[in-house]
Amino acid sequence: MSYRIGLVGKPSVGKSSFFNAATMNDVPEGAYPFTTIDPSVGEAYVRVECAAPEFDEACTPTVGYCDDGMRFVPTKLVDVAGLIPGAHEGNGLGNQFLTDLNETDVLVHVVDFSGETDAEGEPTEGHDPRTDIDFLEEELDQWYLGVLEKGIERYESGYTTEEDAIEEELAEQMSAFKTNEDEIKRLIRRVGVGFEPEAWDEADRLELAREIRKETKPMVIAANKMDTPAAQANYEEITADPAYDHLTIVPCSAHAEKALKSADKAGVVDYRPGDEDFEIAGDVSSDQERGLEQIRDFLAEYGATGVQAALETALFDVLGVTPVFPGGANGLGNERGEVLPDCYLIPPDSTAEDFAYSLHSDIGDGFLHAIDCRSNRQLGKDYAVEDRDVIEVITTN
Repeated sequence: MSYRIGLVGKPSVGKSSFFNAATMNDVPEGAYPFTTIDPSVGEAYVRVECAAPEFDEACTPTVGYCDDGMRFVPTKLVDVAGLIPGAHEGNGLGNQFLTDLNETDVLVHVVDFSGETDAEGEPTEGHDPRTDIDFLEEELDQWYLGVLEKGIERYESGYTTEEDAIEEELAEQMSAFKTNEDEIKRLIRRVGVGFEPEAWDEADRLELAREIRKETKPMVIAANKMDTPAAQANYEEITADPAYDHLTIVPCSAHAEKALKSADKAGVVDYRPGDEDFEIAGDVSSDQERGLEQIRDFLAEYGATGVQAALETALFDVLGVTPVFPGGANGLGNERGEVLPDCYLIPPDSTAEDFAYSLHSDIGDGFLHAIDCRSNRQLGKDYAVEDRDVIEVITTN
């Protein structure tokens, strides 16, 4: 399946810069609200250690690319319209924002940790990034609550005939969030409000809406502009605050990533996205060298620019996506002589049969068994696929 990572946040925090750094596209960037009006969709990449060297082979990817044993697997990145407080009530570009947001699987909330933009995206000083983190979660919670309330109203109106079917009604009402009856039932139990909605007070409903939101729209915080002293101070303070332990916060500088990729494209530096260092490969002026050395200092402090880390944390750590290489009938290759041409990103807890269906519905329908290409071991349909498995599927089709 194709995963979509949504870039969210208030205006002017660097979302478009992050998007451009990740995709090397040229959507408009600017220090003013609503630079992004329509959602921009681009191709970004997440890194997976290539399996081909383990077989003394060189891979030939048909999608993405491989760089010195590191496979760059494409994923969709969506830069949605800037958000301001009251979006769930239609303020700003709120309705458009929420509609675009629902097309994504996981969120990267880009936050200006330097505190140089206020709640509406206007220039300021000393703004607390916690305010931005809180407001986005609150806006999403209110959005979910509004949809949840409609489901409760339908249930209480007698539209549903089964007495104990509140989870069924809510699952149907909230199906756009890719939830289901079993998940709603589990979350109701987690919150502990019981299955009689007439007994739920306002706080109960909000808590349930929040749990459904956290489950269906998980989020990573990209602490942007971390190449400034103010952002670094805010980062230390916020990551030490227990109120934010439920969030994964990744320090990043979209500016540094874009600068390195542009310099690499121009032949000035040798840089592989996500690496902790780079080499100066061309002639640079003293000013350019000084700027590059400042970026190098940032990489030394934080390990990378953080752009790749934010995307990979969202997919692999938060969503639990599993990368799998399809093997071929002739070892790693296929009938065209391509070696490990694909790397699939499949949902967590997938089985060998699930993987077969991800390749093609006909392959899944005809599934007989799979083969672990590393051990040559036969795998049944219920085998739990693991990260970087190389699997050949045997099918009647």
